[in-house]
Amino acid sequence: MTAVLRTVNRVLLVLAGLVLVCGGGAVLAAGLGLSVPSWWPWDGRTDVLLSRADRDRWRAEGWWWPTVLVVLAVLVVLALWWFLAQLRRARLAEVLVDSGDGEGALLRGRALEGVLAGEAGTLDGVARAQVMLVGRRSTPRARIRLLMEPHAAPDEALGRLTDEALAHARDSAGLAELPAEVRLRAVKHRAERVS
Repeated sequence: MTAVLRTVNRVLLVLAGLVLVCGGGAVLAAGLGLSVPSWWPWDGRTDVLLSRADRDRWRAEGWWWPTVLVVLAVLVVLALWWFLAQLRRARLAEVLVDSGDGEGALLRGRALEGVLAGEAGTLDGVARAQVMLVGRRSTPRARIRLLMEPHAAPDEALGRLTDEALAHARDSAGLAELPAEVRLRAVKHRAERVS
């Protein structure tokens, strides 16, 4: 899941939770006959959310009900988008491999990730490699994170990653292309003492 989606989820969940807890608690308090703040619109057990006068007040206005329906439709669409975004898998479960017989075969995404990470981790100057496949099973993309040693030459490691590890993965899976997003990060180390 991306960082933006994680942030949106947390903000929406906190806001929805606050609104529901505060609103529900106040309605429950009013329904039980407990004291509620003076500004609270419902203060008794027999109060309703919209009185007949409130409902009839806007009936004569031609713009009111279409506006209400559009706002509710937009809220439903946003809620459905949010729900479907939760179900979408960020990591690719399988890759479609052209087997040459017209049928195709499925390769586990984790297997290809493991092989690609293992080969990338053996490159000179790379302390650790993490790989995640995203996209569609017929057109996967690789997200690679390389943890670089202090002595590493990033341009050399990136060139070898492209020419060796990515090329081997692309050829072995029978893919026309395997685009990759590579992020490099240096290993944190203590400063060396000079005497």
